[in-house]
Amino acid sequence: MRSILPILTVLLAIVAVWYAAAVWMNSTWTYDQAARAGVEVTFGEVVADTLAQERPVLPAPHQVAKGLWDGLFGQKVTSKRSLVYHGWITLSATLLGFAIGTVMGIALAVGIVHNRAMDMSVMPWAIASQTIPILAIAPMIIVVMNALGLQGLVPKSIISAYLSFFPVVVGMVKGLRSPDAMQLDLLRTYNASAADVLLKLRLPASLPYLFASLKVGVAASLVGAIVGELPTGAVAGLGARLLSGSYYGQTVLIWAALFAAAIVAAGLVMLIGLIERISLRRMGLAR
Repeated sequence: MRSILPILTVLLAIVAVWYAAAVWMNSTWTYDQAARAGVEVTFGEVVADTLAQERPVLPAPHQVAKGLWDGLFGQKVTSKRSLVYHGWITLSATLLGFAIGTVMGIALAVGIVHNRAMDMSVMPWAIASQTIPILAIAPMIIVVMNALGLQGLVPKSIISAYLSFFPVVVGMVKGLRSPDAMQLDLLRTYNASAADVLLKLRLPASLPYLFASLKVGVAASLVGAIVGELPTGAVAGLGARLLSGSYYGQTVLIWAALFAAAIVAAGLVMLIGLIERISLRRMGLAR
C-alpha cells in the first residue's frame, strides 16, 4: 500500500491539472459562442460545456478514456476504426525494426570492442547519426525505398531500426568492456581465444547492459514506426490515426491513439523486463 500511495497521489495530481487545463483551454470556444448568442454564462456552465465539447482543444481525461475504450473494445479487431487493428500494424513494423536494430547494434558493438579502427571510425559516425532529426530523414528513406520497390512494412522497419540500434550499440559496448583486467588475464592464462573470451566472459557480463538498452531501444523503435507512417499518408497504423485525427480536428482520436501507443510501448518494455529477470535469474545474476 505504501508503494502504491505515492503513485496514486501523482496520478490524481496529473488528472486534476489536466481537468483544469481542459477547462481553461476550451473555455475560449464557450465564451465566443455565448458572446455571439448574446447571453451570459456562469462558471458552472462553462465547466460543463468545456468538458463535453465534441472537438475540444484539449480533451478531458474522461473523453480520452472513452475514446480509448471505444477504440480498443467498442469495435471488431478487424475494423479499420479499431485501435487494436491499427496497433497491430504499427507493432509489426516496430518488432521487425527492433530486431534489425538489435542485431545491427550487437554486431557493431562486438566489432567496436575487438577492432580499434572500428572504435575510432564507426562509433563517432553512430553518434553523429543520432543528431539528424528523424522527421527530416524519414521522408528520404521512404522515397529511396519506394524507388527500390519496397513499400509498406519495410521502410517503416528501417526507420525503427535507425532509432533503436544506437542505444543497443552504446549499451553493448559498455557491457562488453565491463569485465575487469583480472578476469581477462585469467582467461589468457588458459590460452583462451578471442572467441572464447567473447562467448564465455564478455557476452554474459554484457547482458544487464543489453537488457537496459533494449528497453530504451524498443520504445525508440515504436516511435520510429509511428513517424514512418506520417510522411507516407498511411491509412493503417497508429500514425495513420494521428494523421486522421489531425486532418479532421478530432483531438479525442489523436489522444486515444497516443495512449494506445503508450500502452503498446509499456507492454513491450514489460515483456523485455520479464525476459531479463528470467535470463539473469538462470545465470545467477539476480534473485
